Amino acid sequence: MTRKPSAPSLPKILDSRWRAPGDRFKIQELDLEFSNGERRTYQRMNPHGLGAVIIVPMKDANTVLLVREYAAGLHQYEIGLPKGRMEKGETVLEAAQREMKEEIGFGARHLETLTTLSLAPGYMTHITHIVLARDLYPEKLEGDEPEELEVVPWPIADLTTLTARKDCTEGRTIAALYIARDFMSAENS
Repeated sequence: MTRKPSAPSLPKILDSRWRAPGDRFKIQELDLEFSNGERRTYQRMNPHGLGAVIIVPMKDANTVLLVREYAAGLHQYEIGLPKGRMEKGETVLEAAQREMKEEIGFGARHLETLTTLSLAPGYMTHITHIVLARDLYPEKLEGDEPEELEVVPWPIADLTTLTARKDCTEGRTIAALYIARDFMSAENS
């Protein structure tokens, strides 16, 4: 019989210090000792804030609503899901409801958290909650975007064509779409 290997013990934090904070991120240095005695200094980015939501808004059983918006990191317009940072005092579902109303002009009568993703767990503490939104109704809130976002309906069954596009590259969007599609497929089987 093959024994399942046990998970290693977490490294011991010997020291922790903050480097000069930026506008969006704080850098924390950790001096660590691993269970085998090896010592290393790691850096991790701690974003200011409480995490984020990314919403999969289903217009109907077959159509997801995407948005086209400017992505400064790539200096291009990207197609992706509505998303945003959680505000102080908001639950995950409240943040999802607000972001949808700001970005696509819809609220949802049914919201469900599917899972939580990390971005780069080797050096970031940031997490994003994936929320499935169904039974949409029109309602618009003023957002913080510098321009009106274009809403792009897309058949959720055709994610291969979407992810082959040069303007749909964001990993959270791609992961959330596949997770939601598989979740809804399992519900219907």
